[in-house]
Amino acid sequence: LRDGGLEGEHAPALTIKDSKPFGFDVFNYVLTQLSNYILAGKSQSRGLVVVAYSRSPSFYVDLLKRGIDIASIHILDCYTDPLGWKNWLQDVRNLDKLYSLIIEQGKGLIGQGKDRFSIAIDSVSEMVRHASISSVAGILSNLRSHDQVSSIFWLLHSDLHEIKFTSVLEYLSSMVASVEPENLSMLEQNFRKGKFHVRFKRRNGRIRVMCEEILVELAGIKFINQRLLPKVQFNLQLSEEERNERAKVVLPFEHQGNGKPIQIYDGRRSLGEGKGQIIYFRDSDDEMPDSDEDPDDDLDI
Repeated sequence: LRDGGLEGEHAPALTIKDSKPFGFDVFNYVLTQLSNYILAGKSQSRGLVVVAYSRSPSFYVDLLKRGIDIASIHILDCYTDPLGWKNWLQDVRNLDKLYSLIIEQGKGLIGQGKDRFSIAIDSVSEMVRHASISSVAGILSNLRSHDQVSSIFWLLHSDLHEIKFTSVLEYLSSMVASVEPENLSMLEQNFRKGKFHVRFKRRNGRIRVMCEEILVELAGIKFINQRLLPKVQFNLQLSEEERNERAKVVLPFEHQGNGKPIQIYDGRRSLGEGKGQIIYFRDSDDEMPDSDEDPDDDLDI
């Protein structure tokens, strides 16, 4: 999200999906981190448009005021009057108008040049309450393809939707982050600790999957290892029983002679009476004869 996209490509898009309250904490974390990069001039984007569906604009002002330059951010209020009862221009059911407002606010931050801006939508789940799946997917795709959009990310409560809608959003995304709480049981529910899984789609078509443990504190999200670790699908450690079983396996090169000298038939000589041997005849005199020297004779197997 920080690095943005290349000219002629769709902007990077991140879906943050959850089935528990962790998702909004992760969304706030990504939002504050990206806004700090923009403020420090370390991001491709020069502005940020926050589309507020599930929280009031004042919430984001309080969240970001600790460092963000107010001139580089605009909060589009879809929370206070979502159906346009007071202001018909803010009717969230009209996605064409919403698209125009987002682009208009973004250009107002960066101007008409080649600079770009980022977009954060705090709840796609709220969007689909008022519009069809195809129209929501359409506006997200159009925002990604706009040449002045640097990156875009949104929050999705996956347990509220059918799999087909979640799959559509994942298809539109270049990154998908899943948030899973740990220790969810009927007797004990620990919502403070969870797993953060991320899937990246690279430009070469390859997929990279990462995993990190997170803690949700009053101050926000904390990554336990301070870095994303590759998610492996196998255990690198062996149990005592597995080590014992592995030691019993006889490998092909371990010839068991029960203490007696071991003779390995090499196909060129007889090992004794009743044993056969292979005699090779050259097809022509031009063929080079085989050497009687074993090239691997010095190996101690």
